[in-house]
Amino acid sequence: MQTMERTEVVIDGVSLLLAQEQDLDDLIQRFEAAANGPARFVEFVVVGNRRMRVLITPGARIMISTTSVPYDPRDTGDESAPWGGMFDLETGVL
Repeated sequence: MQTMERTEVVIDGVSLLLAQEQDLDDLIQRFEAAANGPARFVEFVVVGNRRMRVLITPGARIMISTTSVPYDPRDTGDESAPWGGMFDLETGVL
């Protein structure tokens, strides 16, 4: 079975699954910069190829974890090819 890495970002208790091709090191640096200054939005793409803009404040709690999951050919990170339904912030599901 073919697998891929899936990265979960939990921001203040809300789970977001990153789309493939997201530069995790860059995203971490942008979170750190936002958390060390005035509040600012950080943009990234989640599963379903949908862009998220999250307001990060100095008090934000962010946790990042990575796991192997079955390969999903739809998860390309290409915003011009979104899939799934509306994103539910309560459940973190598309």
